[in-house]
Amino acid sequence: MWIWSLLGLVVLAGLVWLVFRLTEGGRAGFAPSAARRILDERYARGEIDEEEYRRRRVGLT
Repeated sequence: MWIWSLLGLVVLAGLVWLVFRLTEGGRAGFAPSAARRILDERYARGEIDEEEYRRRRVGLT
């Protein structure tokens, strides 16, 4: 009986993880790409202005 409970918890945890990965930030379900991180860092450092940031960000999607 306890095996079924354990199996149910594992399945439930897997479903929660899957839903989290698929809905994370409205993206395809994965962490931001390296290009997006670099773009964010350049904007944060002031290397590019907001207009350039938005234009390049659209280009990455």
